[in-house]
Amino acid sequence: MKSIALFVSSITASFSLLANTEITGSAGGELRYFMQDALYEVQERTYGSVFFSPETYTEWNDGEDSLLFKPFFRADQHDEERTHFDVRELQWMHVADTWETKVGIGKVFWGQTESIHLVDIVNQTDAIEAVDGEDKLGQPMVNVSYFSDFGTFSAFVLPYFRERTFESADGRLRPPIAVGEALYESDGEQSHVDYALRWQSSISDWEVGLSYFSGTSREPELVTTINEEGQPEILPYYAQISQVGVDLLTVYGAWLLKFESIYREGQSEDFTAVVTGFEYTTQGIFDTQYGLGVLSEYQFDEREDNFFAVGQNDLMVGLRFIFNDIDGTEVLMGYVQDLDESSTSSAFIEASSRISPHWRWKLDGYFFSSDDTDDTFYFLRRDDHLQFTLEYFF
Repeated sequence: MKSIALFVSSITASFSLLANTEITGSAGGELRYFMQDALYEVQERTYGSVFFSPETYTEWNDGEDSLLFKPFFRADQHDEERTHFDVRELQWMHVADTWETKVGIGKVFWGQTESIHLVDIVNQTDAIEAVDGEDKLGQPMVNVSYFSDFGTFSAFVLPYFRERTFESADGRLRPPIAVGEALYESDGEQSHVDYALRWQSSISDWEVGLSYFSGTSREPELVTTINEEGQPEILPYYAQISQVGVDLLTVYGAWLLKFESIYREGQSEDFTAVVTGFEYTTQGIFDTQYGLGVLSEYQFDEREDNFFAVGQNDLMVGLRFIFNDIDGTEVLMGYVQDLDESSTSSAFIEASSRISPHWRWKLDGYFFSSDDTDDTFYFLRRDDHLQFTLEYFF
């Protein structure tokens, strides 16, 4: 009799859990068109791909416990490395009064600025997804947060490292030579346990964040070598680093003031990097429904000969057009100029709008220019491209 009661109880609990389960997500197609002929014969002008990103969320125990599962899959027409699967999130969360605990694979975003996210270090960049670095790989973690009148205190234990993704030889937006096996400073390699701390609070009109990270750098240094076949090869080297960061945001009328800065030690050179700027937004321009935002950010990085230090002494200016329509249409355009090298610059455009409650289109464009053979953008000088995405939400 006790076994029957236990069985009935289990079935009831299972149906209760299913009743509180939501399945959402998106799927779509993407087309990239590159405006110049490729630098290398194996590359193409157009790249088509499809992607699928479902999301399953369930909660129980009166909402105090929940489970989120969000995988991601992309199949690319030409680039075999861009055809990939990743678990973006698979995380159990428990909420109790002023505490929150998350265990599993998760995504964390830190930062305030538009052009570069300096302090955002927990998740590895999924570089084959987009050149802007916004897409991240899922990170195994244990995250405990405490909410108080003095702000939110968060601690992270990161037990496994994810290597940065790179395009294949057939892909565009790639380094000039093949990327080989990764090198690590730590003997533990990908199993090295990293740690991070963050405090975030609202002080008067300011949003303030302070962060600390200790562990394997998410940003590799690129070492050029000759492989066994006598061919040049790039080996990503992941050093052990310590990084402190600060990010600030305040709203002053129609003005948004933003600031991020980090100090990192442990790589080939210790350095400080800063990005700071503003966004001014006005609504009803020319007595219409439209809004217009004006952006500008200054980027500084002490590193000189580093492939990933693209904002060493640069200025970004941009415009954000807000249509204020039912479809949420927005267009963001930006231009970044290297203040030390007049031939080095980049530009971007991001536009999106809903077609219906379930369909949305996006148009992204990225443009690069450089005559400096030591500059990162020199290797991308023939990779100007437009990217059109049609996405269905369910």
